[in-house]
Amino acid sequence: MEGLDQTLIWPIVGAMIAGAVIGAEREYRASPAGLRTHVLVSLACCLLMVSAVHQMAWLSDTPIDVIRIDPVRMAHGILTGIGFLCGGVIFREGFTVHGLTTAASLWATATLGTLFGIGFYQLAIAGTVATVLVLGAATLTENRSLKRRIAHISVAFEATAECSIAEFRQILADHGLKVGVTRQDFTGHSFEYTAVASGYTEEAMDELVAALRKDERIRSFTIKPQTN
Repeated sequence: MEGLDQTLIWPIVGAMIAGAVIGAEREYRASPAGLRTHVLVSLACCLLMVSAVHQMAWLSDTPIDVIRIDPVRMAHGILTGIGFLCGGVIFREGFTVHGLTTAASLWATATLGTLFGIGFYQLAIAGTVATVLVLGAATLTENRSLKRRIAHISVAFEATAECSIAEFRQILADHGLKVGVTRQDFTGHSFEYTAVASGYTEEAMDELVAALRKDERIRSFTIKPQTN
């Protein structure tokens, strides 16, 4: 790299490595934003900050007394812009919201690229390690931590069948489920109860499925455990 300014090269290299490491973890988990997206986000943020820090170099024909260097304004612009990108990976499916972790990782990657761009290498490297540790430890904490397991349950009854909301809740309660929210829909051919229930276990669901299949009033049903 003879002839190239090392103060410009190393921030770019560091930002690309940080984006690649975080992006590889997201790629492995099949997230909406993977390796290339994280590398490009980190690289773009770094380039913008490097150009802001070296503003004197591209304003060489401007009188020095009128130049006001303020890299913080560039950082504000970066964080505002990355917010729109993060919003694109968040989507809702039923009662579940997906993509929040990926959006947070993009935000963190943009921050790391900014830090590399202004030359805070130690802080940027420490932030990269911390981000990877948090993302990598997610599976371990999810499997071992105590938390409520939630399922989204929809049951469609025949239009002429009689089943009150209290009876529907009792059916779920008999299989160890505690209903938090219940919605009712009527289509003319059937009426449907949709519930968010806590206390989900595979054994309880097997018993619930068997009970629902035996109920002749039921046209169809869906049981979907909540995923992060």
